[in-house]
Amino acid sequence: MARERCLSMMSDLKQAFDGITDWVFDLDNTLYPRHCDLFAQIDWKMTDYVAGLLDLPKDEARKLQKEMYREYGTTLRGLMVRYDIDPHDFLDKVHDIDYAPVEPNPELGELIASLPGRKHIFTNGDVPHARRTTDRLGISQHFDGVFDIVASDLVPKPAEAPYRKFILDHEVNPTSAAMFEDMPRNLDVPKALGMGTVLVTPAHGSGFNAEAWEHEVTTDASIDFATDHLDGFLADVLEALQ
Repeated sequence: MARERCLSMMSDLKQAFDGITDWVFDLDNTLYPRHCDLFAQIDWKMTDYVAGLLDLPKDEARKLQKEMYREYGTTLRGLMVRYDIDPHDFLDKVHDIDYAPVEPNPELGELIASLPGRKHIFTNGDVPHARRTTDRLGISQHFDGVFDIVASDLVPKPAEAPYRKFILDHEVNPTSAAMFEDMPRNLDVPKALGMGTVLVTPAHGSGFNAEAWEHEVTTDASIDFATDHLDGFLADVLEALQ
């Protein structure tokens, strides 16, 4: 039975990923595991920014930050809409963090390099943060480009507009593309556009900081596959495509 399940999984992976020419990866908590808690540093930097901007106690700033994050897709978007802040000043300040918690993972880079076609990063962060993160992982050289929050005109996922702009700017055929994401709601639009979708979940039993709603799955129909180990999943995909 175990062998039959394995053969069935390989068949499903081959059917899903055969013909994929564009591999699209979210950055934070996707290309590195959530339990390293890198994003927690950014999260608290955003709280400090809100507290300083509005002269609020940290607990009130935290509550407001999370409210904007959920409503607008990013804290940045909420601050722009409500308080007309300078987005570039915000991005510089919140990404001034220590990248040491991210462990180098050149093996992941080799797997990504072996995928047939182009490889993209599509992030609600900015290019400098993406570069520092992928440099730390040791995988920067394997990507054809980074589509960041600036390229998306500062409109974040899960809004539809940035996905459409990414597709247009990079001449991506969504029916020949696959999207890897750690937030279920960010897979709704790519699935509707015809992309294959993979949800990258936290490692079983790992500890990390996150809001409960970030992992809520509103519809299973938007998720083709889920994995808590990106390296292993990509290895299985490559084996299935042989």
